[in-house]
Amino acid sequence: MSNIFSFSGRIRRTEYAVTQIIISFVAGIIFAIGGASLFAGESAAAGAMIFLFIALVFLSWVSLASGAKRCHDRGNSGFFQIIPFYGLWMLFGDGDHGLNSYGNDPKGRIGQADLFRTAATSQVPLEGTSVGH
Repeated sequence: MSNIFSFSGRIRRTEYAVTQIIISFVAGIIFAIGGASLFAGESAAAGAMIFLFIALVFLSWVSLASGAKRCHDRGNSGFFQIIPFYGLWMLFGDGDHGLNSYGNDPKGRIGQADLFRTAATSQVPLEGTSVGH
């Protein structure tokens, strides 16, 4: 798993989906605790609201970071994740093959341009032949 706080790099669909599921589960538990604390008294509710705010800032940061990295895997800026329903496209759409401007393919696939570049640089002339003459 990559750095969950970083907005740089690329992640696979699986890591994005697992991260979002965990964030949703943790947020549900936090909201349940926050809701239950409302019945515990005024001072407990105030403390719970502070904890709730800090936890939601943390969870939002992690969610935005994983969304940005998933956008990067698709070759887009991290700001694309604010487009309505783009999260579904990130969840089901395949990432770019090979290297893109945000880094290497997290699946280790080689893109067509990378394949041609590798083939062009690795061609060695046969023995006894001259190149360029």
